[in-house]
Amino acid sequence: MIVADSSTWIAFFAGASGKDVRILDHALADWQVVMAPAVLTELLSDSKLPTAIGRTLVEVPLLEIRPGYWERAGALRAKVLAKKRRARLGDVLIAQSCVDHGMSLVTRDHDFLAFAEDAGLELVAG
Repeated sequence: MIVADSSTWIAFFAGASGKDVRILDHALADWQVVMAPAVLTELLSDSKLPTAIGRTLVEVPLLEIRPGYWERAGALRAKVLAKKRRARLGDVLIAQSCVDHGMSLVTRDHDFLAFAEDAGLELVAG
């Protein structure tokens, strides 16, 4: 099972190439993709997202938010920011969801490297 970041989903829907897109394509074919709540929110917030794609995205199984999630996410963000690294709120929430569930994150966004280093997030980079 994998989680794909918004950057990978966007590239996938745009027909882009890349390792991350191939991984997502294969995982979708094998029903091996789950959705982080923050990724779904980011994708659905695109006002130009076709309705059919939005309906498909909400059908991907959603990771549950576990007790203590918000506290762990806040502590993770504080840890990354203390090192003067970029820690956008959406990225922190995605990273924490993956860490909580032991899921690998497929992404093209290099900002997630900080979470790999500080929280043990397993990345599959595009």
